[in-house]
Amino acid sequence: MADINLKVALIGNPNSGKSTLFNALTGLNQKVANFPGVTVDKHIGQFTIRNAADGNTYKVRITDLPGTYSLYPKTIDEQIPYQVLTDKNDESHPDRVIVIADATNLKRSLFLCSQIIDLKVPVVLVLNMMDLAIKKGLKIDIPKLEKALGIRIVPAVVRQNSGIEEIKKALLENRPQPENDIMPSCELAPDAIKEIKKEFSVKSDYAAFLLAGNFEKVPLSFIDEKQKERLRDITQQHGFKNTVMQAGETLERYKTISVLMKSCVSQAVSFRKSLTRSIDNLVTHRIWGFVIFLAILFIIFQFIFNVAQFPMDFIDGTFAQLSSKVSEWLPQGMLNDLLVNGVLAGLGGIIIFIPQIALLFLFITILEDTGYMSRVSFIMDRLMRPFGLNGRSVIPLISGVACAVPAIMATRTIQSWKERMITIMVTPLMSCSARLPVYTLLISLIVPRYYILGFINSQGLIMMFMYLIGFVAAIASALVMKKILKSKSRDFFILELPVYRLPRWKNILITIYDKVKIFLFDAGKIIIAISIVLWFLSSRGPGDKYNNLEKEYTELAAQPSPPQEQLAKLQSEKLENSYAGWMGRALEPAIQPLGFDWKIGIALVTSFAAREVFVGTMSTIYSVGGESENQPILEKMRAEKTETGAPRYTLAVGLSLMLFYAFAMQCMSTLAVVKRETGSWKWPVIQFVYMGALAWVASFIAYQLLK
Repeated sequence: MADINLKVALIGNPNSGKSTLFNALTGLNQKVANFPGVTVDKHIGQFTIRNAADGNTYKVRITDLPGTYSLYPKTIDEQIPYQVLTDKNDESHPDRVIVIADATNLKRSLFLCSQIIDLKVPVVLVLNMMDLAIKKGLKIDIPKLEKALGIRIVPAVVRQNSGIEEIKKALLENRPQPENDIMPSCELAPDAIKEIKKEFSVKSDYAAFLLAGNFEKVPLSFIDEKQKERLRDITQQHGFKNTVMQAGETLERYKTISVLMKSCVSQAVSFRKSLTRSIDNLVTHRIWGFVIFLAILFIIFQFIFNVAQFPMDFIDGTFAQLSSKVSEWLPQGMLNDLLVNGVLAGLGGIIIFIPQIALLFLFITILEDTGYMSRVSFIMDRLMRPFGLNGRSVIPLISGVACAVPAIMATRTIQSWKERMITIMVTPLMSCSARLPVYTLLISLIVPRYYILGFINSQGLIMMFMYLIGFVAAIASALVMKKILKSKSRDFFILELPVYRLPRWKNILITIYDKVKIFLFDAGKIIIAISIVLWFLSSRGPGDKYNNLEKEYTELAAQPSPPQEQLAKLQSEKLENSYAGWMGRALEPAIQPLGFDWKIGIALVTSFAAREVFVGTMSTIYSVGGESENQPILEKMRAEKTETGAPRYTLAVGLSLMLFYAFAMQCMSTLAVVKRETGSWKWPVIQFVYMGALAWVASFIAYQLLK
């Protein structure tokens, strides 16, 4: 008995169940890395199989390749499968390939599968969603299809873990590679293919055909510059035109697949209008589709504000009591001050928003899992095209509601350089989950909580407005960039609508857990660190003035019944003369026309690390300088007054501040990923400047009109 390593690649069309199969095969034994030379995520998993026939244990290393419809490498994501499957020196080049197909829509999946078979790579075809195929009356003659394709085929229902063991066993079968191609590509360009096979390290006609068309686009380890020059000579000599050849191959391959489908797949019952089709006629309607989408958004934000309020109030009160207890238990001094006004104030500013973030991701995941998000992309395509975008841009934009970083990475599926760049540049304008704590705090501060018609929450309406204004700003900015950026390339949006499915609650709970964990531990670490730094900067000051104020405050506080008004005034003067106060004062002239004071200025600076830091910053500032250190942050800000005695946070100030956070680029991580995706600092700098200018102008107009 021996341990044998086996490399497997998993590939399939989008919405075929590829990620579900990857999770089912590997469980938690997986990691994320990058494919060599690019920033595309590579999901790698491991599992073992024991072969009863020979007694050997096989250690399987499986790579989840990006979803694709073909091996034509038009986008960054599509280049990866082509590179991995055709370059034998690639570290992920497989010994076996699992192609997962949607059994209810087999024709499109067979196109990709037949391409891989023609590369002469051992293939296992998994027919997923067989339960849905049976419900639709489809009958697939699997033995006949196996014989026609020359590969092993496994029927499965991956969502129910049906067929997983059979898939593992199929990987160990040694079947001879089919001698004949599914689609004889040699007939399209016989002389060019023959010459390439003779001079280059390719093992099939189809591999030579793909190499002739794509050697300029995708780097392969066995092709150097000298060999590229030779390939140019061969393709020019034999008149190999990639676009023409690709179109010819596609037509011929689909003809072959159509013959296969007629002989191996039958419809047992007459076609009836399915429930999916009936629902789609409504949700993809050119008018009602948008009405339904807006209604869903309305329900989401009403639910977030109404349901999340109870746990948020509980968390807020709990931290106020905890701060009070810690302040009483510990002796007065630096440690007490650090824990209460630094650590606990910052921690409370994080944890209080967990209920809302959990609910937001609950709804987003349900909409994705049921198949509705694909319908949103479809109906938005017509709306987006006049603005220089298309339906493929909708996925990153909607993903931006969760986080701009993965959303920008999702633009790799956009073929057109111009449309991809526009999408990258405007996606951060979509209101992400990091803005949610800022909006929640400010809306609660300036918008009275009341119900319209007895059930419509006024605060939820404003929250929905802030998300919609981000979308409007994104498409308006896209229109401007459409005029500025010049490119002749176009991207065609082809979308296959998945069937509606019930959400997988286990996956949804795992997603919510992961997102909350990221918020707590990734953003949380930044918030706590900045809270402690701010506590230090707010508790120390340059020169003698701060020390004199500190001494005066200590002497006054030691009196039996100190005057609270005078104490509050001294606390405010201390904060103003601290290091943090000096930093805020330096910024104040630039932000005063927006209605912001130096305290807000401090929060604007610290928020550049992450937008949600705003809440932790305000918690720390008002804990150090507020009249009552153990009040909830909302009450402290509500009690804040200007020099004239008027409330600091009026409707004009609150709306101005929300608009600033809606438009400004205050996220280091997003700027870093834009630089990584574009390969230049030029684009993130432009993004930072134009979003900052947009934020300042919008805030200025709002404040000046409403003050």
